[in-house]
Amino acid sequence: MAGFDAFTKKRLEKILDRYIEEKIPQHLKGEFKIIYKFRGNTVTLSQDRPSFRPGQRIELPIAQFRYEENKWKIYWKDSKDKWHFVEDIKPIEDFEKQLKMLDRNEYGYFWM
Repeated sequence: MAGFDAFTKKRLEKILDRYIEEKIPQHLKGEFKIIYKFRGNTVTLSQDRPSFRPGQRIELPIAQFRYEENKWKIYWKDSKDKWHFVEDIKPIEDFEKQLKMLDRNEYGYFWM
């Protein structure tokens, strides 16, 4: 599985870091984190948060971005750990615009 070249990965990291910095309120930054992982031509965004069990943390997948046919597609994950393409969000070339679509969340796919 081929991945992103170094320049593209660095550009994506910069966009993601800025998004994360703006997403979590300052007073919650020690408790909640948004993390991302690259795998091939995929970027997975997850929320790292305290578990209901004291002292433990859990990672909850939020969305997955797949770069296919020169466009970014967004996927959501169901309770059986299967990713599904979000048909309501049109694939586009601009990653940053797709990332911002998570906050619109008109259909309840992403943020709880």
